[in-house]
Amino acid sequence: MPKPTKNSYRCSACGAMPPKWTGRCAGCGQWDTVAEVVGPGPPHGTSGAVAGAVAGAPIPITEVPAEQADHWPTSVRELDRVLGGGIVPGSVVLLGGEPGVGKSTLLLDVAARTASHGRDVVYLTGEESASQVAARAARIGAAHPGVKLATVTELGQALAIIDAGRPDLLVVDSIQTISSAELDSSPGGVTHVRAVTAALVAAAKQSSMACLLVGHVTKDGLVAGPRTLEHLVDAVAMFEGDRHSTLRLLRCTKNRFGSADEVGCFEMTEDGIREVVDPGGLFLASGSPWTPGSATGVMLEGRRPLPVGIQALAVPAAGSTPRRTVSGLESPRTTMLLAVLQARCGLALGERDVYAATVGGIRCQDPATDLAVILAAASAHFDLVVPAGLVAIGEVGLGGQIRPVKALGRRLEEAGRLGFSQAVIPAGVRPRAGPHAADLELIEAGEVRDVLSVLQTGEVNAVRPIQSC
Repeated sequence: MPKPTKNSYRCSACGAMPPKWTGRCAGCGQWDTVAEVVGPGPPHGTSGAVAGAVAGAPIPITEVPAEQADHWPTSVRELDRVLGGGIVPGSVVLLGGEPGVGKSTLLLDVAARTASHGRDVVYLTGEESASQVAARAARIGAAHPGVKLATVTELGQALAIIDAGRPDLLVVDSIQTISSAELDSSPGGVTHVRAVTAALVAAAKQSSMACLLVGHVTKDGLVAGPRTLEHLVDAVAMFEGDRHSTLRLLRCTKNRFGSADEVGCFEMTEDGIREVVDPGGLFLASGSPWTPGSATGVMLEGRRPLPVGIQALAVPAAGSTPRRTVSGLESPRTTMLLAVLQARCGLALGERDVYAATVGGIRCQDPATDLAVILAAASAHFDLVVPAGLVAIGEVGLGGQIRPVKALGRRLEEAGRLGFSQAVIPAGVRPRAGPHAADLELIEAGEVRDVLSVLQTGEVNAVRPIQSC
C-alpha cells in the first residue's frame, strides 16, 4: 500500500483534523482521541481497479431492485435471532465484550455448528495458541474437522489464508491482535485496527465470505477502535454479563440486514455457552417468592418481554441520613420512586434504609417496571405480601400517576404464558394481547395510592377491573 506523503490526524470522537497530534482535541475537548490517519490509497487487499472504479449513472430509486438479504442460520437460535435470521454471506459482524465474558467460546460453537452443515470455516486466533483454542473446543464439544485453525498475527498472512481457502465463514479472534507491516503506527492502535478491519471487510465483500470479528472493549464498555471501527462493519453485537453470574445477554446495536432491537439470552456453564431459548422464569424469585418486599414486573429487552422479580427491604435507618442501595436497578430512578411513595402516599421512608434489587442479577432500566418497584418497596415498608399471581406494569410519574408503556400487549402475553392471573396496568389502556393473556384479569389503576390497597386489603377492590384481553 502506498504510504502518504504527509501525515494527517483525525479526532475519532468529532472528526476534526488538526494539523498535528495533540493530546486533547480542540474541537470537542476530549482527551486521547486524536490519532494518525494513514492515506491516501486503497485499503490493503483491494485492487486499484476496484478502488478506482467509476460508479454507474444514477437512476430513479423506484427502478432499483429491492433485494432481501439471504441469511443462512448458524443453528444457534439466540444468535440467529439477534442477527435477523442468521449470517449473510459477505457481511462482517463485530462481536464486542469484556474479557472472559464468553466471546471466543460462543464463536467456537458457531464455527463448529456452521462446519457441521458442510460449510468451510477458518478460525484465526491471535491471542491464544492453536493448542489452547483446540483444547477449549474439545472441552465444550466444538471440535469439528471442518473448522480450520491457525495462529495469525499479521494481516498479510490472514489475507493469504483467505485467498487460498476461500472459506464460507472467517472468525478473527481478535481484531486488535492483527498487525500490518505496511503501517507505521503501533499494532492495536486506532489507525492499525481501522486499516486491518477495512482490508478484511474488502476481502469479505469480494469473496462473499461471512466474517465474525472479536473486538476488545474500553473501560467505558465501548468497542475499542473506537467508534470508527463500528462504522466499517455491517453488524455490531455486544456480549454482556456479570462475571459473578452465569447469565449472558447478546445485544445488537447495529444491523444492516435486520432489526437492531433483538436480544439473545445465554448461560455460561462448565461445558461452554448454552442458549436460553425461553428465559421467562429465569429472573423470578425461586422457592417462596410471595414474601414481604417481593413484586413482579415485565421489562422489555429489545422486542423480548422478560418478567423480572423485584425485591426490596426497608429497615430503620442506621444513621441520620437514610441509605438507598440498589442492585440491577437505576439508582436515581429508584430514589425518585421512593420519594413519590413518601410525598404522594404518606409512607415514612425518610426514617428507613431501603435496599432494592432485581432477581438473577439482570440490569433493569425499563420505566415500565416502576410500578413493580413501588409495590416491592411498599410491601417491605408495611411488611405485607403482594397477592400471588399479580404482575404490575406501568411507569410512575412524580405526581403519582401511572402512565402507559409501550408494547403492553406483548408484556401481558408473556405474563399470561407464565401463569400469572392478575395484572395491574395503567388506566385508560385497552391492550391487544395474544391467547395466553385471555384468562388474565386486567386491573386498571390511575394512581399509585390506588394500587397500595392491594397490600393493605389483599384485594383489588380499590381499582377497577376491566375486561380480559
